[in-house]
Order: sequence, then structure tokens, then C-alpha cells
Amino acid sequence: MTEHEHTCGHEHSHGPTGDADCRCSGSASELVRFSVTAPDDLLRRFDEQIARRGDVANRSEAVRDLIRASIAKEQMRTPNEQVIGSLTMIYDHHTGDLTRRLDEVQHDYTDEIVSTMHVHLDHHNCLEILALKGRGKRVYELADRLLGLRGVKHGELTCAATEQSLGL
Repeated sequence: MTEHEHTCGHEHSHGPTGDADCRCSGSASELVRFSVTAPDDLLRRFDEQIARRGDVANRSEAVRDLIRASIAKEQMRTPNEQVIGSLTMIYDHHTGDLTRRLDEVQHDYTDEIVSTMHVHLDHHNCLEILALKGRGKRVYELADRLLGLRGVKHGELTCAATEQSLGL
């Protein structure tokens, strides 16, 4: 067990996993500082978005909001249920052998891919939309594999319904 001071000003014991049991400020853990590297233009646009929204005090709080949203989205996954949805990706097809790798992954999930649409946005960028149906675990796995490929600039999986919500 280790002890150190939290942002609440109190000392707390930590178990073997390092988890603190601090409920003083409504948080289960202390604030940790980390750095993120991002292109100037991306950071500038993010700061502009924060300023426009006006509901976030600073960049750190905006990043915390993004992390919370990502965790909440992950918790909504239903790996054992049938899901239907769409996966949207924007990618630079000139990045290495990305086109081959996208095809390779998609061929591993032919039972889950109902349909695809491919749009050439400009000389470098493509938009691809996949209609998906199947067991949640496989659909989420497919999305994770595709969105994790180098060269995919943006992507999002939207599960529109599950067997339960459709009443099937």
C-alpha cells in the first residue's frame, strides 16, 4: 500500500492496483497530468470549438469530456446481442497499402457486411460507408480493426438498433 496526497488535500491509501478510495471531491482518483501531441491546425480548431461552445472552462475539461464520452460509448456495446448499424470512414487511399489492408479486414467479416458504398472525395480521400448486421462482438471488432488502420482519418460506428429494441 502506498500513500500520497490527492487534489482534495487528504492522504489516502492505495491498494495493489493503485486505485485510490477518495470520495472527498466526488472523484475516485487524483488528477494526472499528461501531454498530447497534435498538429497546430487541429489544436487551433479544437480551441475554437471550445470557445464557441462556451460550456467548457478550458482545454483540459474539454479533453476530459471527450474521454468520458468515449468510455460511455464503450459501455453501451452489446457484444452478445444482434446489432445493425453503419460504419463511416474517411481515409487517404495513398497511405501505404491501406486499400489492401481495408479489403483484407473486410474479407474477414463478410457475414457482418451487408453492403458498402465507396465515394472518391478528391484525389487522395475516400469516403466508405458499410452497412453492418450481426452479433455485436463481431461488428464492434470489425469497426475497431478498420478504424485502427493507419491512414483512416475519421470514422464512426453507429449502431441504430438491436434485436431487443426492434422487438424481434
